[in-house]
Amino acid sequence: MRKALMGGVLCLTLAPAVLPAATPEEAKAVNPVAKAKVEPKHKDKTQAKAKTPTKTVAAYKRPAVPVPMPLSEPPMVQDPKVVVEQVHTGRMVCELGNSVHVSVDVQNPGHFHVQMNKFTFHMSPVVSATGAIRLEDPHAGAMWLQLSNKSMLMNSKLGQRMADECQSPDQMAVAEAMKLAPPVSLLEGLNTGASLAKK
Repeated sequence: MRKALMGGVLCLTLAPAVLPAATPEEAKAVNPVAKAKVEPKHKDKTQAKAKTPTKTVAAYKRPAVPVPMPLSEPPMVQDPKVVVEQVHTGRMVCELGNSVHVSVDVQNPGHFHVQMNKFTFHMSPVVSATGAIRLEDPHAGAMWLQLSNKSMLMNSKLGQRMADECQSPDQMAVAEAMKLAPPVSLLEGLNTGASLAKK
């Protein structure tokens, strides 16, 4: 009996050594540390590619090109100093025997005295979108408008011309040149086209 008990104890003590080794799945379920060790060292390449961030390619944008201004539009006068330099001074002979005298205001640079008969106006340059030289006296409501071939003095409050066809020597030369070579009218081209169509 005693020998039988000793044999059973020996079997129990030696049983773990005799048992077969656990499979990797069983080791994972029992021991979490073994789970980490049993996992394959090389990950799947498709999984590695999926985790890497993809680079986005920015869409090509064409650089903005400045649009040139049409040559037909008159240049805009931006600086009042440019206007001051272009004002004709001195005595201007006008139609109907009138005359206008334009002089620089020495005490206020950039301003002018415009005198006609008993009227004297203190004018300053005003920027014009048309490119014409324009002087104004807002208190008196007077305006001096200077073109390339003539000038005129206007009462802006009444909307009347006080003096017209006023010319400096330079403006007289431009007016003579325009008489010799008058600018081509756009309406003349339309009329000739209409007359050719009738023929």
